[in-house]
Amino acid sequence: MPERPDHNTGLSSVSQAEDREVIAASLHLATLRADSLQAELRLTTQQLRLLRRSLSWRMMEPLRWVRALTLGRLPRGVPIGEAWEQMQDSVRTQGLGRAFSRIVAGGIAKRRLSRHRDQAEDPLFIPTKAQAEFLRRPAIEASSILRPHYLLIADMGLQQCTKYRVTQKAELLRRLGWTVQIVDWEDGNEALSSLQIATQVLFYRVPGVTSVLSLIAEAKRLGLKPRWEIDDLLFTKSLYRRNGNLATLSYQEQQELLQLSDNYLRALRACGRGLASTEALALQMRDAGIEEVLVLENALDEETLHLAESISAAPTSREQDKIQVCYGSGSRAHDADFRCAEIGLIAAMQQDPRINLLIVGPLRISEDFSQFGSRVQRRSELSYAAYLGELAQTDIAIAPLENTIFNDCKSNIKFLEAAILELPSICSPTDTYRQVIQSGQNGFLAETAEDWRDALLLLAHDPALRQRLGRRARETALSLYAPEHILTHQAAPIFGKPPAFARKAPRVLQVNLFFAPRSFGGATIVVEAILDPLRKAGFENSVMTTRPVLDELPDGALRYRILDTDVFSVVAGRNSGADNLAIERQIERWIDAWDVDLVHFHAIQEMGVGMARACQRRGVPYIISLHDCWWLSDNLFITRDDGQYHLESDEIPLAPGNSTRARYLGERRKLMRQALEGAAAILSPSEEHKNLYVRNGVPADRIQINRNGFTWPARPKAKRPSGAKLRFGFVGGTGKIKGYELIRKALESMTRGDWELVLVDNTLNLGYPSIDTSEWLVKGTIRTVPAYTQAELDDFYDQVDVLLFPSQWRESYGLTVREALSRDVWVISTAPGGQAEEIVDGVNGSLIPIIDDPAPLQEAIEAVLDCKDRFDGYINPNKGSLPSYDDQAQELASLYRRILDRAS
Repeated sequence: MPERPDHNTGLSSVSQAEDREVIAASLHLATLRADSLQAELRLTTQQLRLLRRSLSWRMMEPLRWVRALTLGRLPRGVPIGEAWEQMQDSVRTQGLGRAFSRIVAGGIAKRRLSRHRDQAEDPLFIPTKAQAEFLRRPAIEASSILRPHYLLIADMGLQQCTKYRVTQKAELLRRLGWTVQIVDWEDGNEALSSLQIATQVLFYRVPGVTSVLSLIAEAKRLGLKPRWEIDDLLFTKSLYRRNGNLATLSYQEQQELLQLSDNYLRALRACGRGLASTEALALQMRDAGIEEVLVLENALDEETLHLAESISAAPTSREQDKIQVCYGSGSRAHDADFRCAEIGLIAAMQQDPRINLLIVGPLRISEDFSQFGSRVQRRSELSYAAYLGELAQTDIAIAPLENTIFNDCKSNIKFLEAAILELPSICSPTDTYRQVIQSGQNGFLAETAEDWRDALLLLAHDPALRQRLGRRARETALSLYAPEHILTHQAAPIFGKPPAFARKAPRVLQVNLFFAPRSFGGATIVVEAILDPLRKAGFENSVMTTRPVLDELPDGALRYRILDTDVFSVVAGRNSGADNLAIERQIERWIDAWDVDLVHFHAIQEMGVGMARACQRRGVPYIISLHDCWWLSDNLFITRDDGQYHLESDEIPLAPGNSTRARYLGERRKLMRQALEGAAAILSPSEEHKNLYVRNGVPADRIQINRNGFTWPARPKAKRPSGAKLRFGFVGGTGKIKGYELIRKALESMTRGDWELVLVDNTLNLGYPSIDTSEWLVKGTIRTVPAYTQAELDDFYDQVDVLLFPSQWRESYGLTVREALSRDVWVISTAPGGQAEEIVDGVNGSLIPIIDDPAPLQEAIEAVLDCKDRFDGYINPNKGSLPSYDDQAQELASLYRRILDRAS
C-alpha cells in the first residue's frame, strides 16, 4: 500500500510562500468587503435617522400610537401591562407627583437620548459640527512636511489613453526622481487617502461629478495645486457637437457624451490649471477660461521601444502577393473618421487585388467592402503588445480623420506606432500629422478620395518606397518623441525634479485612537500633553488617529494640523477587534510619506495590531504603552486577574477545549504576542498594571514603568465655603466598570442628606445627556455638569472636596486620581490598582476593596461626612511625589534616543 504524503512537510518553501501570499490576498479582499459593507450600513443608518427626524415622520406619530395601542403595547415596544406595573411601582415608592414628573422627564430624556443614540453609540463615526468644520480647514502645505510624491488620479477605462497619458507619464516622472502613485478616480477611498500624502496631484480625464469635485476641493485644502488634463477635445460641448462620429451613436449615447462634456469642463474649471496633449487642445483650454495650460505630448516610451525591438528581432515571412493595410479603432466613435478614407480605399482595393484590409477594434464600415470577401479581416480589441504584433505583420498604416477642430486636437499616435515598426503611414492632414509628416518623404497626407487612392496604390506598387518612408518615419519619431527627448524638452520643464527633502529632527509617530479636536479618554490627554515637551527635547512628532465620517467625503484618510502637530486620521471599522488590514495599509502610507523613525503605540483599540506588523516590515522600531488591557483582551478592562484572558462581559473563564471561543482567544493571543515580542520597548504607567501583564505571560524584564503625567494646578484650590455640605465628585460616566451603579446604591442606602454629588456628563457638550438621575432615591443633592477641558480642571475641582473613584478593575493608572490629589482633593478609591498607588489610606484618601458591594463605599463616604471639618483648608501632604508631563516626556525622550541609537 503506497504511503500517504506527509501533508505537514510536503509543501516546498516556495509553495508555502505562495500560500501565505494567497491568504494575505484573501484577507485583504475580505477587509475591503467588510469596509464596504460598513460604509453601506452607515449610509443606511444615516438615511433612517434623517427619515425619523423628518416632518412627515413626526406628523405620523399619532397614527403610530394608535396602531401600537391596538396591538397592546406602547410605540417603543413595551407591553401596556408592563408599563402599567412600572407606573404603579413608581407611585408606591415615590408618590404620584414625583412619579408623574419622572415619567414626563424620563419621556423627554428618552426621546432626547433616542434622537442622539447613534452619536452615543458611535463616538468613532459621528462628528460634532465643530469637529466637522475643523477637518475642513486648510492643512499645512504638503511639500514642507512630506517626501516628494506625485499622485495621478485617472480614468483608467480606455487602454490607449491609460498607456499614453497615465503609465507613460508615471514613467517620465520616475525618471525625474519622483515617487508616483496611480489611482483610479472611481476608488474614492484610495484617492482621498493618497491625496493626504501627495505633494503634487494631476487629475486625468476625470468628470466633474460630486465625488471628483470633493477630491479636487480636498486637494486645494491640502495646499496642493491640482491640474486637470485630457487628450481629446471633450470639454467644449459646442465643438464636440461638430464631431461627425457622434451621429453614428444612438441618441441616448449622444446625450450621455454631451453631459459628460459638461462634467469635464466642470472638473477643468474646478482645478483651474490644465495639461494638454497638443497645442491645439491647449488653445481650447485657454479659450475655456483656463490661463495656465501646459503641453505634454503623447510619445514613445520604453515599453513601446522594447516591444518594437523584440518584434524586429523575430521577423516573420510575408506573403509576397498581399499588401496588408491596417486601421486601428480604439472605440466605436470612429465610424465618421473612417469614412474619410473609404472611397479611396475601396477604389485602391478594386484596382489592386493584392491590397487587403485589417481592422482592429470596433468599427462599422460601408457595405461596399463586402465585395472583397476575405480580403477584409477583423480583430477584436487587443492588448497593446498584441496590437503592435498585428501591426508589424502589415505593410501600410492608415489614420483617417474628419477635418474638424476636434480632430486637430488629437495626437499623432498612429503615426508613432507605425513609425517605430518602420511602417509607412497615410494620415489625414490634421494639425499634429501636418507637424510630423512631410508627404512623400516620411509618409503621406491624404485629404480627398483621390489622395487616399493614389497614396495606397503608390505604396502598394513600390516596396522600396515603403521601406524608405518607414525608415524615415522611424527617424522622425525617435528624433521628436523618444523618451529622452520628451523627458528633457517637455516633462522636465513641466514637472521638474523633486525638491530636496529635509528633516529638522528624529521623527516619532504617536498612534492613538482619539486626538484633538476629538479629545476623549486618558490616553488621549497624555498623548496631547507630551507633544510639546518632546518637541523641546529635540523630536518631531506626528499623530495617527481615527476620524469621524463626513457625509461629503469617502472613508479615506484626512490630514490636518493641530497643537502644532501634523495629524493623519483614518476611519476605523466598527468593532474592528484585534486586527484591521485597512489601517495597516494606512500606517504604511504615513510611515513612508512622513519618513517615520520611531512609532509609539498608545490606545489603539479598533485600529488593530496590524500596524505593528507594518513597522516590522519596514524595519521601523516601535514602542507599546499599555494604557489598558487591550493587548490581553477584547475588553479594555479585565475585572478578574487569575492569570487568564477574559473576553466575556460576564467574566466567564477561558473557554475550554476546541470551542469556537477558545480558538478565537488562541488566535488573538498569537497576534498580540507577536506584536509585543517585536516591540523595542513596552511601557506601563504603574507597577500594578505591569504585574497584570506579567501574570498573563509577558516577561517582567520586557516592561518598563513610565508614569503618566497630568495637568498640574495653575493656582491654589479655592477655599471651601464655610458651613457648606461636603461635596463629592464623580467623572467616570455611567459605565459599571467605573462604579457608577455602586455609587448610586451606596448613596441610596444612606439616610443622611448633608452632601452634594457633582456628576460629569461627557456628552452634554455634544448637545445631549447620557446621565439621568431622576430615579435616584437619595436624600442629598445631585448636580450634573458638562465635561471640562484641561484648562478648566482647577475650576471643576474647586467645586469638589472628595473624588469618588470606585473602579471595578485594577486601573492601569487613574489620571483623574492624580489630578484630584494635586489639587488637595481627598480621594475615595478602590485598591489595589494603579489608581491607588499615590493614595495613603487615612492621609490623602480612603481605600476600599474592589468588590461589587456598596457597603465599603458607603462606609467610607459616611466616615468623611462625619469629619467634614477637616476639609476646610485641607492640603495633601504627599503631592510632591506626583509626576508631571515634563517628567514623563523626559523619560520618553531618553528612551527614544537609546532605541534610535541602536537602530542606526
